[in-house]
Amino acid sequence: MLRPMTGKVEGMDRISKNGPWRFSVAPMMDWTDRHCRYLHRLMTRRARLYTEMLTTGAVIHGDRARLMGFDAFEQPLAFQLGGSEPRDLAASARIAETFGYDEINLNVGCPSDRVQNGAFGACLMLRPTLVADCARAMKDAVSVPVTVKCRIGVDDQEPRAALFDIAEKALDAGADALIVHARKAWLKGLSPKENRDVPPLDYALVHELKRAFPDAPIAINGGLATIEAMREQLGFVDGVMVGRAAYHDPALLLRVDSELFGEAAPLEDCFEVVEAFLPYIEARLAQGERLSSMTRHMLGLFAGMPGARGYRRRLAAEAVRPGAGVDVLMAAVDEVRGAMARMEAAAAE
Repeated sequence: MLRPMTGKVEGMDRISKNGPWRFSVAPMMDWTDRHCRYLHRLMTRRARLYTEMLTTGAVIHGDRARLMGFDAFEQPLAFQLGGSEPRDLAASARIAETFGYDEINLNVGCPSDRVQNGAFGACLMLRPTLVADCARAMKDAVSVPVTVKCRIGVDDQEPRAALFDIAEKALDAGADALIVHARKAWLKGLSPKENRDVPPLDYALVHELKRAFPDAPIAINGGLATIEAMREQLGFVDGVMVGRAAYHDPALLLRVDSELFGEAAPLEDCFEVVEAFLPYIEARLAQGERLSSMTRHMLGLFAGMPGARGYRRRLAAEAVRPGAGVDVLMAAVDEVRGAMARMEAAAAE
């Protein structure tokens, strides 16, 4: 159960509106690739976007152009790093900065088996001094902001003690902002998917953290699915980070610029989003990409609208076929257009 939300920080609305972390889309493995980020940027110019997590080993030894390349249109864009060796994190942060990323983020929250085997991600909640060493090494290596994304604790840790310890040490080491997923992570007994839902949210603890560190930018993550809920949180913290809600119902992003920043939305509706995305899709198809690599991020675009089920079904079934082109996408969109036209005709009778 959530604790009651009390004790707003004086001046928070002013601070939040001017901060770079006011609204961001969370880094999500296998989801927030460059195609996804380009799509999201079409819908919001003000959101801060994040890459999928990449380990220091991949950055240092992998195919950097393939793993780290992005379109300048995606910016402002943050690069999320996974690792626990300060020297490797510093080297990786330096490489990421040369690619032009606007922020380097240290993952201290992912609970997957992969990060547990590598002793990083949420495991680092148990080693706050090491987190500070990592943040300091990254700060010394780059000129762009270095941030930390963490949980409120893991396993049997007492959340307040764990979160405040990590926060104090990371901020003392120079971290420019903290992004807090307001749940514990259970390294044993829960799957990564269950860790996104089962541990209870504790927004009030993150609000308390903000009151304790009023000058540090602090954003909150976890369970936020509506603009109204996000706006409420912005009365307590500097920013909100949204993950699955933005991915499964991307139309939500069309409201961000107008309702959270007071600026005009870049596009009117989801039909305009498709039209705006077409040149990008056509260019990637010409480079040999499969249509499904891009359209898989669009399956939720018309969520809740007439014909959305037919749109999803058609796109999921046909976009994976070899040689599939933009005609497949447009035929899927016609499922929505047709359903809307039939509904309007029925209403007019």
